[in-house]
Amino acid sequence: MTNSLHPNGPRRTPLPPAERPVEGVPTARSAPSRPSDRTSKPAGATATTTSTDATATRPGKPRDAFFDNAKYLAIVLVAVGHAWEPLKGQSRALEAAYMVVYAFHMPAFIIISGYFSRSFDMRADRLKRLVTGVAVPYVVFEVAYVLFKRWADDDPSLPVSLLDPWFLTWFLCALFIWRLTTPLWKLVRRPLPLALLVAMLATTSPSIGDDLDLQRTLQFLPFFVLGLCMKPEHFQLVRRREVRILSVPVFAAALVVSWWAVPRMNPGWFYHRDSAQELGAPWWVGPVMVLALLGCSLLLTACFFAWVPRRRMWFTALGAGTLYGYLLHGFLVKGGDYWGWFDHEWLHRPLGEIFVTLVAGVAVTLLCTAPVRRVFRFAMEPSMEWAFKRDATEPAREWAKTPA
Repeated sequence: MTNSLHPNGPRRTPLPPAERPVEGVPTARSAPSRPSDRTSKPAGATATTTSTDATATRPGKPRDAFFDNAKYLAIVLVAVGHAWEPLKGQSRALEAAYMVVYAFHMPAFIIISGYFSRSFDMRADRLKRLVTGVAVPYVVFEVAYVLFKRWADDDPSLPVSLLDPWFLTWFLCALFIWRLTTPLWKLVRRPLPLALLVAMLATTSPSIGDDLDLQRTLQFLPFFVLGLCMKPEHFQLVRRREVRILSVPVFAAALVVSWWAVPRMNPGWFYHRDSAQELGAPWWVGPVMVLALLGCSLLLTACFFAWVPRRRMWFTALGAGTLYGYLLHGFLVKGGDYWGWFDHEWLHRPLGEIFVTLVAGVAVTLLCTAPVRRVFRFAMEPSMEWAFKRDATEPAREWAKTPA
């Protein structure tokens, strides 16, 4: 038997001289380099994704201006609706507009949240983002709002309870639950009918109570699941010119119907936070109202999406900061209520109502801007690296995303 030492044995090709490996290219005996060793961020660069669009941006994939525009316009309507609430009791026209806005502004926002939750799974980095982008802001602002009410409304006895969302923090609590259950909705065969059945049953169950605002979480669930089921081509359908034209008479008809319904309908149905019995109706009215309001909300939401601009606008960049505007504008609205800002008689006249609408829109716009986001990022998007173990698969995953 011969070997490489025998003069007549087979020769091996000599190995090339050792060379320094090319930076960023893994060798057979070395692990992939860490992302920080291969790429560098410009000074001051920060993440722009929020809890509602965690999958909206990926390396090399620009944000879709349509969704940022839709989120900004929806959050403006949320702020305007909250500002109208102290004024609407003395104006039937304002209350009709209030009912129309409440029929679709949160459904639109929740559908977008569901759409951008489609890729959510139990992977470590996504669970971490769920905690830092949803759970932590919920805890911080739930406590902050209670302390604010204690001080501003002179109510020191108000307890701090993380199980009872107060005012607008319910959305963070609901979003946390919806996102955690996303893998289940992606697994079942008919997710939307099942979510609709859950919402209908919830309206018949006053015993659900107020813990974690589960009643509202379950009644709004179909909109989130609908977002999970939607594809880009579905949004293209409502962005056609003919839909935009048809949406004008639809909104006009909705205002007329709402004006008729003001003295005849309990606006609590639009909040989706109470059962039928708690709203003074028989139990069977709950499922009927879920179906009726779902149809109205989807129709008006489609009309809203039809008028959302598809190109970049001056407010497009603000769409990445809608969570900031959502959570912060409540202090202005509640402070104005506690301190009597809405008690001036001239604000209850048409010009005053227009003034309040403009102020609410400007205020929430400013709260979505980059300077405000930099100030409050510690509460909205904390990194919290100290609280989590390092994901062993993260370096390889980051390396795979890096363009060659």
